[in-house]
Parts: sequence; C-alpha cells; structure tokens
Amino acid sequence: MVQSPVRSSGFAVPSPPPQRNRRARWKDGRLVLGVLLVAITALAGAKLLSSADDTTAIWAADRDLPAGTRLTSADLTTVRVRFTSSDAAGRYVAADADLQGLVMVRPVKAGEFVPREAAVSQADNDRTELPLSIATGRLPADTAAGDQVDIWVVPKDAALPARKLWETIRVSQIDAVKGVAGGSARRQVLVALDPADLPKLPAALAAMSTGEPVLVRRGR
Repeated sequence: MVQSPVRSSGFAVPSPPPQRNRRARWKDGRLVLGVLLVAITALAGAKLLSSADDTTAIWAADRDLPAGTRLTSADLTTVRVRFTSSDAAGRYVAADADLQGLVMVRPVKAGEFVPREAAVSQADNDRTELPLSIATGRLPADTAAGDQVDIWVVPKDAALPARKLWETIRVSQIDAVKGVAGGSARRQVLVALDPADLPKLPAALAAMSTGEPVLVRRGR
C-alpha cells in the first residue's frame, strides 16, 4: 500500500490539482478551422462552376456569308459567349433559332457573330427599304435595328394636325447621330415597307416634304 507523505505536523500532503489537457484543446481548434476552410473552398468552387456556365450559345459565321445567302447550319458554327445583359445577347441569332427561310441581308465575315438584323426571313427580305432623315428629338434615343415603329409626320404649319403615315414598320438600319447646318442633329434611318404599304408611299413622301417625320416605337 502506498503511503501518502506526511508532514512533520502530522497532516498528509495535499494531492496536486488536476492538469487540463491544453494540447488536446489546441488540436480541437485546428480541426474546427480546417473544417471551415474546406467548407469555404467548396462553396467558392461551386460558385465558380455556376458562373462558368453563365453563357449564351449563338451562331457565328463559319465562312464569309455574302448578302443573299440562304442560311443553313453548314454555314455556321456554335459559340458560347458571356454577355453583360439579355438585350446584348438578343442582338445575335441564338444557336437554337430556326434557320429555315432566313436570308442574309448584309455580308458577314467568317468568325463574326451573326446579328439578328442581318439574318431575316424571306418575307422581310422582299420588303422595300425607305430612307428617312429624322431629327434626334423625334425618335427614341435608343432606337435600334429590328424595332417596330409607327411613322407620323408633323406639318411645319402648326395649325395642321399630325398624321400617321404607317404603323408597325420595322427599322432595318439606323446610323449614328449626324450634325447638320444650324447646329441640329439627325439620324439616318432605313425602314422596311411591306408590299401592302407601297400604295401610301407617294402621299407619304409629299407629306414629309412639308413636315417632319416622327418615329413612335412600339413595345419591344
């Protein structure tokens, strides 16, 4: 039997207080930190993979496509592009679009993304194009090719009412702002007229010669 040491006073020497395992607690802290680092890395990886798929598939020309080309899948190649907005993506022909009946109305070089304004249906290709010079204050500032507009004319004589010349007319092309004499600025706009719109053309030209055309855009 082990005897407890006895002081000269006759009382036993008290046992030393128990020591906590500080090293084990330190190891537990490292384990928790390691688990947190693994979780953070996994979340970052998942976010990176999800952002990597944030692209849109569109058509690009596989060869030079002159105006008048009837498009087929053999003329094109699929590319994936990350656009800054849905509006920007919408300016190009999507890779899942139906190509049947689409015709190039302007040339596109090999490797170039195919703009929607350049690939139109045969019916659109058969339309007559009318050039208009529009003052910058008489059309929406962000008017773009493909927009549908109503065309009005405002007579120079303020006593006469404005007249609607055509409705639901497609904008084929629009140029940048151009300054003219007098400090004003104008946009050169090309609109596409259906065969049914042509009978109105003589009267419309006469009205625009004595007034200012105005484009009213319909909802996009």
